[in-house]
Amino acid sequence: MAATGSEEETQLQDMEEEAAGGEREMESEEEGMGVEGSDEEEGDSSDDEKENEAEIQRLEEQLSINAFDYNCHVDLIKLLRQEGELVRLHRARQKMSELFPLTEEIWLDWLKDEIRMADQDSDREKVYELFEKAVKDYICPEIWLEYAQYSIGGIGTQGGIQKVREIFERALTAVGLHMTKGTAVWEAFREFENAILGTVQPLPGSVPTPEQQALLNAQLERIHTLFRRQLAVPLLDMEATYAEYEEWSDKAISAAVTQQYKKALQQMEKSKPYEEALLVAEPPKLAEYQAYIDYELKEGDPARIQVIFERALAENCLVPDMWAKYTQYLDRQLKIKDLVLSSHDRAVRNCPWTVGLWKNYLLALERHGAEHQTVSDNFEKALNAGFIQATDYVEIWQAYLDYLRRRVDFSKESSRELEELRAAFTRALDYMKQDVEERFSESGDPSCTIMQIWARIEALHCKNMQKARELWDSIMTKGNAKYANMWLEYYNLERSYGDTQHCRKALHRAVQCTSDYPEHVCEVLLTFERVEGTLEEWDIAVQKTENRLTRVNEQRAKVAEKEALLAKQEEEKAEQRRKAKAEKKAQKKTQKMGRTGEKRKAEEEEEEEDEWGEESEQPMKKHKGEGDQGFRDAGEEAMETETGLFGRKAPLAKTSEVSAGKKPQVAAAKQGNQDKRNDRKSVFVSNLAFTLEDPETKIRDFFERCGPVEEVRPVYKQNGTFRGYCYVQFEDQKTVPEALKLDRQEMDGRPMFVSPCVDKSKNPNFKVFKYSSSLEKHKIFISGLPFSCTKEQLEELCKEHGSFKDIRLVTNRAGKPKGLAYVEFENEEQASRAVLKMDGIVFQDHTIKVAISNPPQRNVTGKPESSRLLGSMIPRQLYGARGKGRTQLSMFPRALHRQPAPQAKAENGTLQSQPEGPVREEPASASGAQPKPLSNADFAGLLLKK
Repeated sequence: MAATGSEEETQLQDMEEEAAGGEREMESEEEGMGVEGSDEEEGDSSDDEKENEAEIQRLEEQLSINAFDYNCHVDLIKLLRQEGELVRLHRARQKMSELFPLTEEIWLDWLKDEIRMADQDSDREKVYELFEKAVKDYICPEIWLEYAQYSIGGIGTQGGIQKVREIFERALTAVGLHMTKGTAVWEAFREFENAILGTVQPLPGSVPTPEQQALLNAQLERIHTLFRRQLAVPLLDMEATYAEYEEWSDKAISAAVTQQYKKALQQMEKSKPYEEALLVAEPPKLAEYQAYIDYELKEGDPARIQVIFERALAENCLVPDMWAKYTQYLDRQLKIKDLVLSSHDRAVRNCPWTVGLWKNYLLALERHGAEHQTVSDNFEKALNAGFIQATDYVEIWQAYLDYLRRRVDFSKESSRELEELRAAFTRALDYMKQDVEERFSESGDPSCTIMQIWARIEALHCKNMQKARELWDSIMTKGNAKYANMWLEYYNLERSYGDTQHCRKALHRAVQCTSDYPEHVCEVLLTFERVEGTLEEWDIAVQKTENRLTRVNEQRAKVAEKEALLAKQEEEKAEQRRKAKAEKKAQKKTQKMGRTGEKRKAEEEEEEEDEWGEESEQPMKKHKGEGDQGFRDAGEEAMETETGLFGRKAPLAKTSEVSAGKKPQVAAAKQGNQDKRNDRKSVFVSNLAFTLEDPETKIRDFFERCGPVEEVRPVYKQNGTFRGYCYVQFEDQKTVPEALKLDRQEMDGRPMFVSPCVDKSKNPNFKVFKYSSSLEKHKIFISGLPFSCTKEQLEELCKEHGSFKDIRLVTNRAGKPKGLAYVEFENEEQASRAVLKMDGIVFQDHTIKVAISNPPQRNVTGKPESSRLLGSMIPRQLYGARGKGRTQLSMFPRALHRQPAPQAKAENGTLQSQPEGPVREEPASASGAQPKPLSNADFAGLLLKK
C-alpha cells in the first residue's frame, strides 16, 4: 500500500475488529461445547502478550530516537506481525520503506498480508501500488512472479488480460535475462498464454468462424514468439526449452531460430563458469560478482550488465563501492533519466553514510534537469545522513555550492539565485563552525576551502574585491597566516582582480608572518618590486627581507645547536653502553680461561652450538648490514677441512648413544671415501639446522633436482650431533653450477649457503662473496628498519626517489630480518637524492638512517698483524660532513663544527689520521713497541745504498 490515510487506517481497524469479533464468537462456541482452557495456559498467554507489548514499546521508543536503526525496524515488524497488530504493522512497514529499500523477504510478507486483506476492487489498486514500490527497490524475480500471478486474479475486469500481459512484459525486461531465475518468468508467461489459447480453441468437430480462426492464429503466434524470444536469451537449461518447443510446435523450427538458439547457447556456456562460482560461493559472494561484472563489461551488452549489477547489489546492498561503480556506469553509458535517478536514490538509501554517493546523486539530478526544490531536499537529506568524518561535510557543502553557483546569471547585478548562493555560503560557514566542530572537535576545513571559493566568486564574477578581502582576512585569522601558500593564494587573487597597492601590502604581511617557507615569500616580494616598484619601495623590500631572513637563520642555528647537543649526548650514552658491554665480555672471557679439562671443552662445544642456533646470531666482523659477507666468511672458515668425525675415531662411549638417524660412520669406513673426494664435483653446504633429522637423506633429495648425487658427507661432532654443514659430491662436474644456484634457499625454515668446495689449506686466500665491499655511489644502505618490513613496503618507500634495479633485505643466519637493507638505483644522482630525502624519516614508527653504501675494507689476510701493516697502504675512505657518503649534505652550521684532535686509532682497517713525515713500516715487536721514525742518518744510508 503506497500511502497512509485516515480512511485506510479506519478500514484496517474495522478488519481487525471483525477478526477479533470472529475470534470471540469462536471462543463462545467452544465454551458452549464444553471446551475450556486451563487457567495456567491463559496466564502464560497473558504474560507473553505483556512481554511482547513491552518489547514493542521499547523498539518504538528507540526508533523515535534513531530512525536509521535498520535492525530495530526489522525486529519491530516481526513482533507486530506475530501479535497481529495490523494497523501498527502497516505503519511500521511504511516508515521503514521510506528510509530503506526493503529486502525480498520483507516485501513478500507485506504483499501477502495486503493481498489477504484486499477484498474489493479498490483494495486491488492499492495492492498494485504496493507492488510498484516493491519492484523498484531491487530486481527480484520472485516479486515479479507474485505480481504477475496476482494480476491474473483480476483478469475478469475490463482490460484485465492486457494488464497481465503488460506486467509480464515488464517482468521480462527486468529479470528475463537473469540466467538462473529468468526461466521461471518466461515459463509463467507461456502458461498464461496457453491458458488463453484453451479459451479460444473451437470445440472438437466444430468449424471455427473467421473471427475465431483469427483469434486462434494470433494466440498461437504469441506463444511462438515467446518461445523464439526465450531461445534467443542465454539461460540455464536452454536445451529443455528447445526440446519443449520442438514438441509443442506443429512444424519444424526455422533455421533462423535455431541459429539464434545456438548463439545464445554459446553465450550461456561462456557465462556458466561465473554462475557456477556464484552457486558454490558463500554469501555475500562479492569477489565472484565482481569477476562476473568485469566479464560482462568487456562483453558490452547493457541489458546484461544492468542485470548482473542488480543481482550483485541485492546481496551486497551495503557496499558503497559497488553502488558507485553501478551509478557511474549508468551516468556514462545508459544515461536513461528514470533508471539513473532511481539507482542513485537507492544507493544513498542503502549507504547514507557515504558522501561520494550523495555528491554523485546531486550531480545526476542537475544533469537530468531536476527541479531546484528536489535538489535542495536531497541535499538536506545528505546533511542528516550522519557522515563519519568532518571532511565529508565540507565535500557535500562544496558540491551543493557548486550547483548553486552554476544556477546564477552573473550578467545581472543582483538576482534571487545570487542572493541564495551568498546565503548558502553564510549558512555553510555557520554549519561548519557550530554543528561539525561540536560533533568532531575539528572544523574539517582547516584551509578554509569554502571561504576561498566564496572569495574567488566575489572577485571574479561579482567584481566585489572588498568582500573578497574581508573573507581572506577571516581566513588568515584562523591560523593560516603562517603558511606561505595561503599568502601566495591571496597575492594571486589580488594580482588577478585587485590592484598593485594591495598586492604589495599582502606580500609585506606575508614576509612578516610566514614561518614555513619565508625564503620563497621574500623572493616573490623582490620579484614583484623589480617589476612594479620604485627605488624607495625596492630598498624597503630588501631591508625587510634581509631582516626577516636573518632572524630565521638565527632561529634555525639555535635549533641545529640543540639537535647537535642531543645527538652528542646520545653518542656518549652509546659509547658508555659499548664500553660496559666490552668489559662484561672481557670478564666472561677471563672466567672462561680459568676452566680446565673436559669441562671447558664441553662448554665450548655447547657455546658453539648455541651460537649457530636458530635464535642466536654468529658474531661477525662486517660492515653494518653486510651480513652476507660475514655469513660467507664463516662458512669458508668451516670449509677449510672436513672435520668432525671424518678422519678421526669417535669415542666408543659416545657412539653407542647416537641414534640411528644421526649416527655418523666410523673413521675406518670414511677413510676410503676421503680417497674418492673430488672438490671440482662438490659443493659445500652450510648454515643448516643442528636439529635436522637424517641430514644425509634430506640433502641428497634436495640436490638431486640438479643432477645425480654421488655422495653426501655430513659433518658431526664427537658426541654424534650434526654440526650444520656438509659436502655434496655429484657424479658430473657440470652439475656444480646448477647446485650453486640453490644458494639461500630454505631447508626446514632456514636459508642454507651453497659454495664451491675448495680446500682452504691449499688455497688460503680463496673467498666467495657475491656482493661488492667497496664504495658504490649508486647504492644506498638503510638501517633502523622494523623487522616486519617487507620488500614490497620498501619498494613503495623508495620508488618516489628514482628507479631502482634491486632491493636486498639483510637477514641473519636463521633467515630472520636484521632491520637492514640495500637499494641499488639506476645512477648516482638518484641514490644521492634518496639519501637526502629518506635519511632520518620515520617509517612504521622507526627512524631510519640512510647512507651511500660504503663497506669498510675487508681483512685480506685475516690476521690482526697484517691489517696493521697494510693500514698505511689502503687508501683512506672519504666521508661527508655527516660521517657517511660524500653525496650527503651537511645540515649542521659550519660555525659549530669543531676539528677533532688527531688520533692514530685505526677503524675498519684504515687509519683515521697519518703522522706527517715518513715512517718506517716495521712489524710490531712482541712487546707492542711503536716503530720509530727515520732519522737523517737513516735517510743518508738509504741514499748511499741506492
